[in-house]
Amino acid sequence: MAYPKIPHSFIAAAALLSCSAAALAQSALPTVTVTGRSADTPVSVGGFGETPLAKLPMQASVLNAERLQDLGLSNLAGITALDASLSDAYNADGYVSYLKIRGFDLDNRFNYRREGLPINAETALSLGNKSGLEVLKGSSGIQAGTSSPGGLVNLLVKRPTAKDLTVLGLSVSERGTVEGSVDLSRRFGESQAFGLRLNASAAQLKPLLRDADGNRQLFALAGDWRVSPSTLLEAELEWNRQSQPSQPGFSLLGDKLPDASQIDPRINLNNQSWTQPVVFNNQHASLRLTQKLNADWTAQAHLGVQRLKTDDRLAYAYGLYDPDTYDCGSTCDRYSAAGTFSVWDFRSENERRNSDALDLNLSGRFNTAGFAHRIHSGVLFSRFSSRFQRQAYNLVGVGNIQGTAQLPSDPSLTDENTNRDERSSEFYLRDSVQLGSDWQLWAGLRHTRLQRDSVRTDGSRPTGYSQAFTTPWLGLGYNINAQLMAYASWGEGVESEVTPNRKRYGDTAGQALPALKSKQLEVGLKAGSNTVDWSLNWFDVQRPSWRDIGLCKDSKPGSCERRADGTAHHQGFEAQADLKWSGGGLLASAMKLKARREGSADASLNGLRPANVPENNLRLQARQSLAALPGLQLQLGLVYEGPRAVLPDNSVNIPGWTRIDAGARYEQLLGKTLLTWRVGVDNLANRRAWKESPFQFDHAYLYPLAPRTWRTSFEISL
Repeated sequence: MAYPKIPHSFIAAAALLSCSAAALAQSALPTVTVTGRSADTPVSVGGFGETPLAKLPMQASVLNAERLQDLGLSNLAGITALDASLSDAYNADGYVSYLKIRGFDLDNRFNYRREGLPINAETALSLGNKSGLEVLKGSSGIQAGTSSPGGLVNLLVKRPTAKDLTVLGLSVSERGTVEGSVDLSRRFGESQAFGLRLNASAAQLKPLLRDADGNRQLFALAGDWRVSPSTLLEAELEWNRQSQPSQPGFSLLGDKLPDASQIDPRINLNNQSWTQPVVFNNQHASLRLTQKLNADWTAQAHLGVQRLKTDDRLAYAYGLYDPDTYDCGSTCDRYSAAGTFSVWDFRSENERRNSDALDLNLSGRFNTAGFAHRIHSGVLFSRFSSRFQRQAYNLVGVGNIQGTAQLPSDPSLTDENTNRDERSSEFYLRDSVQLGSDWQLWAGLRHTRLQRDSVRTDGSRPTGYSQAFTTPWLGLGYNINAQLMAYASWGEGVESEVTPNRKRYGDTAGQALPALKSKQLEVGLKAGSNTVDWSLNWFDVQRPSWRDIGLCKDSKPGSCERRADGTAHHQGFEAQADLKWSGGGLLASAMKLKARREGSADASLNGLRPANVPENNLRLQARQSLAALPGLQLQLGLVYEGPRAVLPDNSVNIPGWTRIDAGARYEQLLGKTLLTWRVGVDNLANRRAWKESPFQFDHAYLYPLAPRTWRTSFEISL
């Protein structure tokens, strides 16, 4: 089925949706009573406590578990269907989820949080015990010590409920993927001071992608103890495991972009007889003590621990190399024109990544000089270590895009890996000041001190450095009326790295580079009512860029210099609207992005778009209950993404694409038992297109849209 091209005028019309939503709510939508509006939802990752999302001078999304269940999402990569500011960054089945926000790749080491504490996301993070996700868009200098400027993702854990809860679930999708789950919550003891919540699930994975069968399991327990009306102690632990072969990408065939309609999206090029699954074993635990000191002040101590173990294995498709000379000519970053490529036996087993974080904070409110302050201050101590073994990365032969070549294995551990250690202390202060009835000021400051060290597994190439920096943030809001706020904000973010410890860099190898400080300016309008929440904003992010200058070959020591060279400049308009009417609603978002390289000493680089970044995005999620059949809700989703550059020089692009999803939910009450049936189909029209074009590890890859996929699930709430 062919889709009409979505023109820029349609994107612009979507952006105007926010501006017209308020008027539409009053003139066309019936008056309804809605509880738990998203505008009233606090967004903890923003750093300003319980302030409702509609009253913060920043953009964020809050995605609850019900919305994720309706779409059948089981990993972070799936949330790109819900928000136009998010897109794929390198999302292969069976592997780690990688996301972009506002065109910037999130750093899986630094841009993820779990209940507000930093975690490492170089793993498969389970959503089975998550009550929701928070997505902060833009610079996060006051929320994180170091992070890429795209934003933050915060995972919220399911906690004990006020009333007893028992939910049993079963889901089935194409080819026989089956998952069973249980969700139990109980309160007990005097005055029901103790609460426990158990989440457990097990799945047999049989996706439409061939040669990718696997399994996953989850066990999570959360408890709380209401020691007194002023003291709350919360603890939780989680264990999850996923074992599944991953998926190499397709690529350019010489200088030609292959026709996506002629490529079977079910082909997995990781289909050798010796292929082994990627195995993620994850353990998380946290302990949080909240002490209310008086009516105005609260103290909190929050400790988090994460232990990750990964066996990363892949029949890795990369370029086309001569097996004797390792010369690749013009096929280093792509496959050959004939559709052949080199296959490498890659194995990095027993990877260990350990993270610990302790946050001590004090929040409260006070009045001074006629101004009302809400202040939040504290210190975050964190440490991270990674321990690896030698790895296999061995050329074993030539594969083809038909997936028919069978090659010998070579698991010899021939390559060194890199161990890393990091410690940081982050001191932060955030304040929101009420300046009269209509004006409000927000200010934040974070001072970070870090120490980072790395060394190869054979003891070679050691590096070590320490840095300190301060990142400020300011926001100003004006209440135009009780429901509409105009705002402006400015802030900084920071990233830190070293010159790679390679011979090519000579005496500068392993030396710390100056901290990269990104800057963001944002202005917008936000509003919330019982019938519609909407926002419209413009952002401007500038991030310094590093570039290697010179011949840059290890065979010629000192032939390369890494230095700052220009900026990545991302400007864009975002529009979001959550319309609600009796029995239904529409969640819509759009982004128009201009992402360019600027100020480079090499004029040929200026004006180029970054690879794999769509400039026009649109998301629509509609829902409607049928009065003729109480309990039935129909759902329809649309995802549109504009063209993406495949190569950094912008010489090849993949076209834009549109995907339509559909679903239904039926709730049936039998006495006190609630039955919830869900059915859905993703990619309803079985559209074939290149979903994304990551230029990863100096290689161009192409990932296809998944074919039409049916899913169904059943829940019983006792």
